[in-house]
Amino acid sequence: MTLALLAVAAVIGAALLAMSALKDQAAYFYTPGDAVRDHLPPDKAIRLGGMVPKGSIQHFPDGVTIRFLVTDGQATVPVRYSGIVPALFREGSGVVADGRFDASGLFMADQILAKHDERYMPPQVAGAMHKTKSLK
Repeated sequence: MTLALLAVAAVIGAALLAMSALKDQAAYFYTPGDAVRDHLPPDKAIRLGGMVPKGSIQHFPDGVTIRFLVTDGQATVPVRYSGIVPALFREGSGVVADGRFDASGLFMADQILAKHDERYMPPQVAGAMHKTKSLK
């Protein structure tokens, strides 16, 4: 009986340690509307997902830095990314960006994930956009 209790305590302790270690690495998903509404603090790691509006992508002279907008129909957030973008990344398509907001409200992306095909939209974005359209 004592051995079983020690084993259960060890498993619970390991689970708590793992959860506390992963807490700092977790990036929660937000749509632009959620991010604006929740007033996220700068430097909090998140995933921002939505659609890239047509005409919003700007290329910087260095050839690897871009700035674009992400929208969910409720709000629009400016995003800056330095690096090689996925081949499927383009205006009018769905995107998920990993990164954090800076103090000015600009989202600094560390990684860009693009859509899979013409019909793809991140599930959370599709749900948020559906709610937005049903409220109007």
